[in-house]
Amino acid sequence: MSDVRGRRRNGVASGELGRLEESSTEQVTGSSTQVVSNRRILSGNLSRAILGLAGPMLVSSVLHNMQSLIDLYWVGRLGPVAVAALALSSVVLMAMFPIQMGLATGTVALVSRAYGSGDRARASSLAAQSLTLGLIIGAVIGVMALPFLGTICRMLGAEPDVVRESVRYLWPNMIGMPIGLILFLASSSMQASGNTVVPMVAILISNMLNMVLDPLFIFGWGWIPGGGVAGAAWATILAQVITAVGLIWLLFKGRTNLYLHWPDFKPIWRDSLNFIKIGLPSVGQMSSRSLMNLVFFGIIAKFGTFVVAGYGIGSRWHMVLLMPCFVLGNATATMVGQNLGAGQPLRARRAAWCSWGMISLVMAGSALLLYMFVEESIAFFDSTPEVVEVGVSYLCAVLPFYVFTGISIVTERALSGAGCTVATMVSTIIALWGVQVPLALLLSGSVAWTGMPGLAEFIGRVFDPSTQGVWWAMNIATLINMAMLTFWFSTGRWMSKEIG
Repeated sequence: MSDVRGRRRNGVASGELGRLEESSTEQVTGSSTQVVSNRRILSGNLSRAILGLAGPMLVSSVLHNMQSLIDLYWVGRLGPVAVAALALSSVVLMAMFPIQMGLATGTVALVSRAYGSGDRARASSLAAQSLTLGLIIGAVIGVMALPFLGTICRMLGAEPDVVRESVRYLWPNMIGMPIGLILFLASSSMQASGNTVVPMVAILISNMLNMVLDPLFIFGWGWIPGGGVAGAAWATILAQVITAVGLIWLLFKGRTNLYLHWPDFKPIWRDSLNFIKIGLPSVGQMSSRSLMNLVFFGIIAKFGTFVVAGYGIGSRWHMVLLMPCFVLGNATATMVGQNLGAGQPLRARRAAWCSWGMISLVMAGSALLLYMFVEESIAFFDSTPEVVEVGVSYLCAVLPFYVFTGISIVTERALSGAGCTVATMVSTIIALWGVQVPLALLLSGSVAWTGMPGLAEFIGRVFDPSTQGVWWAMNIATLINMAMLTFWFSTGRWMSKEIG
């Protein structure tokens, strides 16, 4: 009786948990591990639940990053023009990445909320609606982009032969954009329901297929003509098609936490609007961050080649260290969404607190480890003394703030899991455009302190060399972003947000 009262105090009756358990046991596989995992999300040990979700997500993230390396490995044998084309194409494709992430954010928020409430049918229907919306948006954007690919590549300043090869690589990617979105959203739907193992296996299979298909389609073999850089793109698309078909088959057979039916794919405009309502601020947030990176790179580029190279190497390590933040953040989004759906806002909040603690320990340990080998980490890629000096300066300035960066990312994903994406967008825009960019210009001396020579001299002495001003602008923006996100989280308004 006390256990039931405890559940009701958290806002969920035992019947709701029973419906979830029943929906889990209805799976064709009858996997007991999936049942335990889903019960743990709503009622078990928080640390185990979060780590159980995050482990396969981390492997998936590593495998996802390997996809581009596989293409680069084989394309590199075609010469520098092909490699340059691949790099240029990556810039164009990354510009479209916010759309993919926006749809995924809406998918996780809505599917996890429905699944946590015990309504497996509703969660499955929302997953199907997400796939339908992804198919439509992917097809429209892909077709609309085709006539402008050459213009876009030329605007980025590439030489004619690089532009030509880039367009050849981008054409298959635009045609296959709906497939890529379906694969990504199917994985996101499964992760939202608490199943992170199947998406991990899917991307592993996709990588293995890509490794086999790349040399066949790039260089040709038997009746398969060699397509060069275009062949690399077609190999990736074919691998994604095979993997996506496999995931959809599992969803139709009910061999995951979700069970799709054909009528679920008929567009429901109310659901589509909910996806867009939650996802659009995420698109704005990521787009503003991508644009800021371009502006920020322009500020750094004025300091010369050595600074650009040192910053470039340091930022690569920066992204490697942030990988656990995004993984734990995504796991937290699922925990928050499902527990809000189950009427357990207090447990959702405790899940975020637990993730704060874990990411703080991980980031503190990672930062300390990198600091111990900071010179070696830069020199591994480029041993030029000037480059090493800049890279070490950059990392030593930002490493102490990695804990705050980790808390910011986890909090942002927790709020996104609750559907509060406007707050995260506003916080990001203020921190990046209202703080980081202006401060980088002022503290580095890129913009003169008109009428305040004394202040300009003082700042010049404090931030010497001038690049220190750029690094500290990043740190200050990180602190302000964390303060805004944690303040909004502490208000608890997200705990009662209705998202459809």
